[in-house]
Amino acid sequence: MITKDKKILIVGLGLMGGSYAAALTKAGFEVGAVTRSQHSIDFAIRNGIIRHGSIEIEAGYVGRFDIIVFSLYPKTFTEWIEKYQKFFKSGALITDVTGVKGPIVEKIQHILRPDVEFVAAHPMCGKEVSGVENASADIFIGANYIVTPTEHNTEEAIEDCETLGRILGCTTISRLTPEYHDEIIGFLSQLTHCIAVSLMNCKDSKDLVRFTGDSFRDLTRIARINDSMWSELFLLNKTELLKQMDLFASQFSRMRNAVENGDTNTLKEMMKISTERRNYFNKI
Repeated sequence: MITKDKKILIVGLGLMGGSYAAALTKAGFEVGAVTRSQHSIDFAIRNGIIRHGSIEIEAGYVGRFDIIVFSLYPKTFTEWIEKYQKFFKSGALITDVTGVKGPIVEKIQHILRPDVEFVAAHPMCGKEVSGVENASADIFIGANYIVTPTEHNTEEAIEDCETLGRILGCTTISRLTPEYHDEIIGFLSQLTHCIAVSLMNCKDSKDLVRFTGDSFRDLTRIARINDSMWSELFLLNKTELLKQMDLFASQFSRMRNAVENGDTNTLKEMMKISTERRNYFNKI
């Protein structure tokens, strides 16, 4: 059970880590942080995002915490666990915000100490900016929150991870296998970023800014992208992402053929299906 006496450590105090910290501090928890930048620590303390923090990874500090949230790139996350898990408090619960699960969850659970439990999670929210300076507790309000447990997890730890999502302000909490998570994220998130990036690469849009409407701005909002993080996520989820890219390419080709051939019926059919399916996502 997650109670207010639980101390929570954020590892990686960027946008997501900082937003976790802000939300959990707002909820009344004692929140600390480990990150590489002293400036980020100072900013977060000065603005009430964390109570304390360190740029050093030390047993005396890391070992104080009951819950540890990792907001790191996937490969760095794995390396961190391999090198520093010896500092964890016995019985600690660790979780993450990583956008790919299949290649990460099994590996970490395999190497993790038996007295520490890792329950993977993925809050479906964010911004097109980075850094703790842009962190906000509010980005979780109304967001979807996915937990990807395995047979190595206890029901108590899974429920605690789900509770953490509710504390953040997420409303729909789902349990998925790591594999299914990667399939749907490949479609819902990674493919959409691929489309936005590809669209922005089609033309130098500097001179187009004067002419655009909301449709182009809305469609390309996520094209402002962290190239280091997203390229790593794409390649880690390569198999699923390629399937989703092929799926999109087949539908785009179908529409292109309809335009080329003057096939009004196919165009209307595709647009009707598009309108019907988009309605599922309208927020009340």
